[in-house]
Amino acid sequence: MPFPLPRRGVLALTATALAAVTSLSACGGDSGDAGNTGATAQSSTGGVTLVNPGKLTTCTNVPYEPFQFNQDGKVVGFDVDIVDLVAKKLGVTQEILDIDFAAIKSGAALNAGRCDVAAAGMTITEERKQNIDFSVPYFDATQALLAKKGSGITSLEDVKAKGLKLGAQASTTGLDYVKSKGFDPVEYPDSPKELFALQAGQVDVIVQDLPVVLTWLKKPDVAEKFELAASLDTGEQYGIGLKKGNTALLQVVNETIEAAKQDGTYNEIYKKWFGTEPQPASS
Repeated sequence: MPFPLPRRGVLALTATALAAVTSLSACGGDSGDAGNTGATAQSSTGGVTLVNPGKLTTCTNVPYEPFQFNQDGKVVGFDVDIVDLVAKKLGVTQEILDIDFAAIKSGAALNAGRCDVAAAGMTITEERKQNIDFSVPYFDATQALLAKKGSGITSLEDVKAKGLKLGAQASTTGLDYVKSKGFDPVEYPDSPKELFALQAGQVDVIVQDLPVVLTWLKKPDVAEKFELAASLDTGEQYGIGLKKGNTALLQVVNETIEAAKQDGTYNEIYKKWFGTEPQPASS
């Protein structure tokens, strides 16, 4: 994904932020942390309040390549570049906190004042809307199956018919989707552990977001032994999450996404990370 595009203000975790993140992760995403509660700073743009002065703090779950992952000591990726546009519009820099995905989708991290936004390749669902507000969709997603070469798998039905062991990432829509089809997959806390389980033979096939699978297959050690077995069109769309009722920031996020799609910036970022122009957005 080599297309160059300036990255603005993605800061490394400070010791203080890292300690706070560790605390949150250690209690399984529980929001009981007093670190940032009540510490808001008024932004100079549109009356937006931020949890840390001069920063747009983003909660994410690393790695989830190509949306967010570590590279040369920085967290980079498609989601990072999209949120950088919002930070630029606000006249601040983006700071990233890496936390458990369950604490993101539940709204616990946002409600605890840990971050202003959540950008983690997160699908918009009705269940998640009960806990957080979402921006307009910024990415059309789908699921995929990754299996050993020569497995003969072309669908979930094949997985079931062959009696194969299926793996999925916990707290994801991919997990929900295969469960809705009658599967009881082995769950893994993050995507790297899920991939490792497949490589180690703990499972025969895994379900994961298609862009993540395609990124894995660019790695020689993965492509040598595994292949895209099937694409599952689930009609998903990603959104940036915010604390419920944070309408001022939500407006800025939505305006930024829409402007980027109109002026070509979105297409540049998309091509940088996925190598192609985006397809027309789903209705």
